[in-house]
Amino acid sequence: MKPVLFVTGHAPGYRVGAFARLHEREGIEVALFGGRYKHGGSAFEGELPFPHRHTRPRELAALAASGRYRAVCAPTGGRLAPAASWAGARRAHVPLILWASLWSHPRSVAHAFSYLPLRRLYRSADAVVTYGPHVSAYVAARGARNVHVALQSVDNDFWSAPGIAAPSDPSWPAEAQTRFLFVGRPVREKGVAVLMEAWRASGLERPVAALILVGVGSGSAPAGAARATGRAHEGVLRLGSIPQQDLRRLYAGCDVLVVPSIATRTFREPWGLVVNEAMNRGLAVIASDAVGAAAGGLVRDGVNGLVVPAGDRAALASAIRRLAEDAPMRTRLGRAGARDVRAFSHDAWAAGFSRALMTLGLAREPLVACGDQQ
Repeated sequence: MKPVLFVTGHAPGYRVGAFARLHEREGIEVALFGGRYKHGGSAFEGELPFPHRHTRPRELAALAASGRYRAVCAPTGGRLAPAASWAGARRAHVPLILWASLWSHPRSVAHAFSYLPLRRLYRSADAVVTYGPHVSAYVAARGARNVHVALQSVDNDFWSAPGIAAPSDPSWPAEAQTRFLFVGRPVREKGVAVLMEAWRASGLERPVAALILVGVGSGSAPAGAARATGRAHEGVLRLGSIPQQDLRRLYAGCDVLVVPSIATRTFREPWGLVVNEAMNRGLAVIASDAVGAAAGGLVRDGVNGLVVPAGDRAALASAIRRLAEDAPMRTRLGRAGARDVRAFSHDAWAAGFSRALMTLGLAREPLVACGDQQ
């Protein structure tokens, strides 16, 4: 069978395993068109384990129309890529599959012009594959049909590997009874300012608890938080971006992951793969309801984590205190998360696209594995 053309801007390290599994199942060629990259995670080093090419957005239409592919999978991101992929697929008379991540359209002036074209893509695509049921509901309300979920995944074996020791650096708060961890970019939508205010309101400090901020920079207040908190509160350790191996050690040394994202005019957290990573290490999770992993069903309030209203500093402070004071609850939530996240595998992600191809009569192999459920 001809391969599927999979159009995307980048192949970050956390997504390479998923692309490789989809290639094993269906045979794909990935067209990388570049552009701005706003997501975290380490870049992939080495040769990509699947066919790929680097191309310019304006070249995508001709590539999709070349007749070399049995279907075209297009992203919703990129200024020209979605429309160019759609035009090429229509010219070649092959199905178009849209890979959708948005569950709230950005409200900037620039994005206002993309709303109607994107809505047309939702309606005209032969199939839509989404990040989760929260995105599926959003695109279905805008006319999408034949919608499938590709469960968001990380390399579960890497993040859950045994024998990983906590950091031993002198600055590491080893004496803290409960260690809370934030991992993200120092931008407003990640909710760092909300987290800092909630931490101050919680009244926690060493040796009772410590807060570790990763990705916000070392030795300075995170962006957006300086005005609200002034000097760094006692018990807060700030770190810059770190490699995956070091981040895994931080997960091994912490008890709770906090994902306090808020919705802004230009961004709403599509998922938050740090949740998958932390759950693999058995951390309890506190997430806001503006986090896709919570809206999409991975983080379930009271089952494997706590979900709080986005931007609610008092609710976040209460959740932090609750887990600091209740070790059995932390353990119960962490164990449930470690169990639940195993279903969010690269194979399950690839199965979502196989389901879409199957409905179009183009799947290369039947769906048989336990990870192939909708």
